[in-house]
Amino acid sequence: MTQKPVIFIDGEAGTTGLEIRERLSALPVTLFSIDPARRKDPAARKDAMAAADLVVLCLPDDASREAVHMAATLGDAAPRLLDASTAYRTDPAWVYGFPELAKSQDRAIASALRVSNPGCYPTGAIALLRPLVDAGVLDARYPVCINAVSGYSGGGRSMIEAHEHEGGPAFELYGLSLEHKHVPEIHQHANLARRPVFVPSVGHFARGMIVSIPLHLDDLKGHITGSDLHTILHEHYAGQAHVRVMPHEPKLSAEALAGSDNMELRVHASTQNRQALLTARLDNLGKGASGAALQNISLMLGLNDA
Repeated sequence: MTQKPVIFIDGEAGTTGLEIRERLSALPVTLFSIDPARRKDPAARKDAMAAADLVVLCLPDDASREAVHMAATLGDAAPRLLDASTAYRTDPAWVYGFPELAKSQDRAIASALRVSNPGCYPTGAIALLRPLVDAGVLDARYPVCINAVSGYSGGGRSMIEAHEHEGGPAFELYGLSLEHKHVPEIHQHANLARRPVFVPSVGHFARGMIVSIPLHLDDLKGHITGSDLHTILHEHYAGQAHVRVMPHEPKLSAEALAGSDNMELRVHASTQNRQALLTARLDNLGKGASGAALQNISLMLGLNDA
């Protein structure tokens, strides 16, 4: 590897690619760019891949698969890959790029040749569920239901334009076929044995996200309380810079962490009713996208910003 690692962003004109490009200026790396007129030229892209130590793929799923195949044709000169699409998030040949997932996950990312950047909704859902499943208090077959609201910036160019130029709806449920592309990712990396029900929504605000998961405490293992759930989460994420377990609040604004790379987890519980609500608040373009990518880039390149 060169003294200053070389990074090529394939798809740097998209929402996530633009934000990663802008934020890479804070890291000791060299950004390799190609002429915008040739950004879809296979030969130019392949030359850029050959020149890079790390390629960040900010492409639709099918285009990402094509790019991965292109990189593989370089043989020993193939760069390491960080993919921001959903194409490889459940692929066992790729390391899942959520450093806080487990104690060894950051080391696995640091040594991996291919890393899949997590989705925004799964980041919040998995952060809440995985520690409880691993601790044995949430049965893997628990009928998990996940509700989430995101800012419109996560919906791509057409949604952004609809909200910024046409006003857009104040609030809108979508994914009502219950086949959202993030469900397999949550299912696998939360260590669930039963497919969760996931209901996403979008609000008329640009950035921010809240993921919420209701639980019946009597359906958990042991006489679990809300305080117990808080303790499990707190111990799992102790010492983590970007995931914080916070006290209950009576109200939460989805926009509060806009522009931040941090995520806040909370347990809201009713002792009398034996019910709890888990919430994760994050920026869908921060910890849910480019912020996570910067963490993974830093780990993969051995930088000091992870």
